[in-house]
Amino acid sequence: MLWVKAFHIVFMVTWFAGLFYLPRLFVYHAMSDDATSIERFKVMERKLFWGIMTPGAVITILLGLWMLIQGWTRYSNVLWMHIKLVTVGLLVLYHIWCGKLALDFKYDRNSHSHVWYRWFNEVPVAFLVIIVAMTIVRPF
Repeated sequence: MLWVKAFHIVFMVTWFAGLFYLPRLFVYHAMSDDATSIERFKVMERKLFWGIMTPGAVITILLGLWMLIQGWTRYSNVLWMHIKLVTVGLLVLYHIWCGKLALDFKYDRNSHSHVWYRWFNEVPVAFLVIIVAMTIVRPF
């Protein structure tokens, strides 16, 4: 089970690396006005979302579910686990939103400013703090 936990953490770090970097790419993309840069950002966003973030998310969730099922009797009645799971669910929604925004850029439909993306880029930080605190500190 320690190998499962280790790989869960590795892929969680991979997922979060993408969640931190993709919105930063959106900031730069929203600021771009030349065709070469715009096309480059489209490629980078697609590769990051489909090649790194999404596989990282799927593997993180599958390994997490494996551990959850194995320890269900320990975790089913503790509040910290429920808070963590709700936060992970919200993180999945954020991930999907990132994918929608990437599609908006792909089809030249972006409607947000670089300032909006700078704020949007901070959201995964809050999710990370909550998830790590619930997992390590287990306050409830």
